[in-house]
Amino acid sequence: MDYVAIMRKSWGMTAKILSGEKTIESRWYINKSAPWGKIRAGDTVYFKNAGEAICGMARVKGVEQFESLNPEKVRALLDKYGAEVGKSGKDIPNVFRFAAVNSAGYISVNSRLVANSSTTAIEPFGINKKGFGIMAGWISVEDVEKIKAPRNYNL
Repeated sequence: MDYVAIMRKSWGMTAKILSGEKTIESRWYINKSAPWGKIRAGDTVYFKNAGEAICGMARVKGVEQFESLNPEKVRALLDKYGAEVGKSGKDIPNVFRFAAVNSAGYISVNSRLVANSSTTAIEPFGINKKGFGIMAGWISVEDVEKIKAPRNYNL
């Protein structure tokens, strides 16, 4: 299975993934939304900033999922995984506030999803998000080639 993780450019996470500074991709949700229960070791995740082309990919090495979260569990997860998800030090209180307020209970921590040895910068390409919703932040497809856009496609 292939996935496209769409990131907010202002957060700088795609650059951190490609540099190896961010070694885990996590998705915090109120409900069990994709990739919850779907993503598996061996799957491929492609990365892009919103409004830009896909620029990197990685193979999933393992997945951990957590539910029934509360502020204490959120704090423990941030203490354990904060640096690997690209947030540490001064960022942690802001992430904690966001997660504790907005997360009613589910996190998919794709543990070791990205690592220096498996993260690859690739020749950028666009995708056609039609049918996935304009605000989709995570796209699941059998094969990314099915949504690959023609070269002159407007992102």
